[in-house]
Amino acid sequence: MENRHLSSALGEFIKSRRYRLQPEDAGIKPFPGRRRTPGLRREEVAYLANVSVTYYTWLEQGRERNPSPEILSHISQALQLDADERKHLFDLAAPSQVSFSMTQRPEKPDTGLLQNLVDQMRYPSFIANEVADMIVWNRGAELVVADFGRLPESERNMVTLLFLDPEYPKRLVNWEEFARYMTALIRAGFDSNKDNPQYMERYERLRRNSEDFIRLWEWHEIRQKSTVPVHYRLPDGQMLEFTIHCAAAIDNDPGLHWCFFVPTPGSGTEERLALLLTQDSESSPSS
Repeated sequence: MENRHLSSALGEFIKSRRYRLQPEDAGIKPFPGRRRTPGLRREEVAYLANVSVTYYTWLEQGRERNPSPEILSHISQALQLDADERKHLFDLAAPSQVSFSMTQRPEKPDTGLLQNLVDQMRYPSFIANEVADMIVWNRGAELVVADFGRLPESERNMVTLLFLDPEYPKRLVNWEEFARYMTALIRAGFDSNKDNPQYMERYERLRRNSEDFIRLWEWHEIRQKSTVPVHYRLPDGQMLEFTIHCAAAIDNDPGLHWCFFVPTPGSGTEERLALLLTQDSESSPSS
């Protein structure tokens, strides 16, 4: 049952990649015949990948479940997949025998230890779980990203802020770029998290309440965890530019991710952040 489901996911993925390519993009002349769908036809992908049309059709239909690495490489080249998409293709073809949601994890994170970790950072920093819920965060994150402590616990989630909070897009200058990246991350992990009720609950809430999420989801983009720029405008008009770096499996928990907001060199963010933190410290009541 699991193999069939994941094979179907593989088929849907390569079909979406086929639709985005035109024959001229792939360096071939269009095959004769009327085109009923956008992008390449199955026959054209099979030709480019050096596989039979029947075999490629079975892959898209989920009837072929054990493609070899060589065939996957040929298909990734034919569909012009980038590094993230290629990894996603291979992950779909050879899923882990135990899903992430079923792996052994600590019952509850040690928030005292995690809070101590992020408090050592001067740059904005937080630790989130696999569904982007905030576990702990430092003062820099409160001043720049969001005042998580003032939010209801159910709303302390980066994706919820991004798509469902009407004020957050006004603060995040490159909202579209970051929202596109986050949607592509969700797509990359979607099939391996379908058995995670919390993950699916978040996904369904976005589908019901965010037209922007639906719009970006239908682009079928895939991204793995990587660096991404974020630009914030503070209430006083200051611009702060960062690159987010994330580390995984914090405190031996594969579901925890530690994110650091590193100032963009030459943007003046390092200096403005230092001043912001100093002013905040001086204005805070002494303990």
